[in-house]
Amino acid sequence: MLRWLLGGGREPQGLAEKSSVQTIGEEQIQNPYTELLVLKGHQDIVRFLVQIDDCRFASAGDDGIIFLWNAQTGEKLHELHGHTHKITAIAPFSSSDGTEEKADLIITASADRTVIVWDCTSGRQVQRVSCFHSTVKCLTVLQRLNVWLSGGSDLCVWNRKLDLLCKTSHLTDAGISALVELPKNCVAAAVGKELIIFRLSASNNGSEGWNVLEVKRLVDHQDNISSLVSVNDLTFVTGSHVGELIVWDALDWTKRASECNFWDSSVHPDVQPEIKLSQSPNETSVQHLTSDEECVFAAVGKGIYVYNLQMKRVIACQRTAHDSSVLHIEKLPNRQLISCSEDGSVRIWELREKQQLPAEPVPTGFFNMWGFGRANKQANQAAKKMQENTPMYFLELVGDLIGHSSAVQMFLYFGELGLATCSADHLIILWKDGERESSLRSLALFKKLAQNGDLQLKL
Repeated sequence: MLRWLLGGGREPQGLAEKSSVQTIGEEQIQNPYTELLVLKGHQDIVRFLVQIDDCRFASAGDDGIIFLWNAQTGEKLHELHGHTHKITAIAPFSSSDGTEEKADLIITASADRTVIVWDCTSGRQVQRVSCFHSTVKCLTVLQRLNVWLSGGSDLCVWNRKLDLLCKTSHLTDAGISALVELPKNCVAAAVGKELIIFRLSASNNGSEGWNVLEVKRLVDHQDNISSLVSVNDLTFVTGSHVGELIVWDALDWTKRASECNFWDSSVHPDVQPEIKLSQSPNETSVQHLTSDEECVFAAVGKGIYVYNLQMKRVIACQRTAHDSSVLHIEKLPNRQLISCSEDGSVRIWELREKQQLPAEPVPTGFFNMWGFGRANKQANQAAKKMQENTPMYFLELVGDLIGHSSAVQMFLYFGELGLATCSADHLIILWKDGERESSLRSLALFKKLAQNGDLQLKL
């Protein structure tokens, strides 16, 4: 384990060619992550991080090994071996009932077509299933029903003892790529371009049997669905590889709003004009979505876009937030965002409101000359009023975290404990608040000196 102190920003290679990407100098006043811990152990790309509790998390990737870590100290708690191929999905599952104590569990799926439930306290396997006909690509836990779902070429419903409760018939060779929980015991599954709504129901005859029924297929996307996110009990959002973003009603599964970058009004005259999410047709894929209920934050190509759900439009964007595709984005409790990219960087952004400049008065003489001064004056006043009532925002780069040498796959935010990132360089980095860590070390030293002083007095 290594400990580095960061002295400042970076000067990326080829800066002249990439001048459209913002840079930040050595003074990063709003970046608290000035100290880092490098955690080693993985032997291949680390793709997944999952939080277990307030101070523990698990990491997994292409080496098939799962590590459990302490987010405060960076201590390796357990090394879990059981899979023979890369990990394809991971999910936490805290289970408890009236007869057993609460147990912190994680579920892992692998390209070896097995799923394993692990006990995070002991590091032991709890259950293992090897009956899958294809790789499980996603896992979703429905805590309210005390069941979990696996998605691959079919959708399977399991209890926490890994008893198969029910499953769908074979869907497609591509299978389910993502799942999101919906109200009324429903889930939405991304299967290629389609979004399939399934409903779970327990048997009415008093047995422990379950049923999973397909209730609707939504075919509004023009390309494969790449990201799903639940906003609240009323709304969920999907994104596709060609830059489509669709807002759905979570109760009746109707389309509330959409944004895309390829609609042609001459081909679709009945479709309202929509804001383009990205200029380049080659970099339009929606890699990741997250939400704070007011807005949806989308990682699209190299950019970051903030879509306001009430206004039904993009209110802020950074079209070239990174040198390469943005792989993960999260909204912090404050007005900040964190993003990570294939270029190996992790960046902190702040959503700020633009200062509105007073609109300059337009001379009426020109318009009166052509005989439409009154109409244009009224239109101008209406546009001015709309502009005054509509706040404008922008994303400002306030921090740049330099430590990884390859694509940063994702991260976890632990509040005052800092940030955990994982990368294709086989490393995990814990980013710490330098001032806080320094204060904690000083406090620990003072306590130790005080204890030694008391011991000497007693002697």
